[in-house]
Order: sequence, then structure tokens, then C-alpha cells
Amino acid sequence: MTFTVTHAERDGAGRCLRLVGELDMSTAGELNTEIDRLVADGERRLLLDLTELTFCDSTGIAAFVRGDNLAAADGGWLRLVGATGRVDRVLQVTGLADVLRYRPEPADPRSQSTP
Repeated sequence: MTFTVTHAERDGAGRCLRLVGELDMSTAGELNTEIDRLVADGERRLLLDLTELTFCDSTGIAAFVRGDNLAAADGGWLRLVGATGRVDRVLQVTGLADVLRYRPEPADPRSQSTP
């Protein structure tokens, strides 16, 4: 399965990135590149919609933490929503669900509320 990252504006309240496919050692660089680009462009609030993410290994987890650290360095944040199945389980077991304020419901990219 391929991995894709698409994004939408959140009515001036950050970006919603939709991750589709498998996030692993071979694809985490693509997510890191997209996060780097958005932060370099001044984006500080990133919401990652994991509804269609089917797999996430330790390099994917590292990409989430790295993205949050990058955004937080300038007063922002990275949040996760919508994971299911194995991806949800990985977030719970690793404790990342608490650290990144994970919410199981899918994202509404138009929402201005901070997750």
C-alpha cells in the first residue's frame, strides 16, 4: 500500500494533514518533509487525521513526536485524531495518545477549535 499526505486549511486555525496508508521506515521521511515545509512557512498548529492510516511503526511515532517538538519550539502544537485498529492501539500503548492529546473522532478540517 502507498502512503500519501494531503492537507486542508482549518479556517485560519492551522492545517489538517490526512495520512493514508502505512507510515513506516520507508514513508516517515515524506511526513517529516511535509511537516518541515509547513513549519518553515509559519504554520504552528498541525492536526493529523489518522482515519485512513492502516499501519504505524516506531519511525512513524518518532515523526509525530518530532513534528510536535518542531511546532512547539515556536509556540505551536501537533495533535492526532481519528486512529483506528492497530494504529489506535500503538498510540495507547506508547503513551503518545496522552502526550499529543489524541482524540479518536475524525477531524473536521474547518473547525477552529484547538483539539
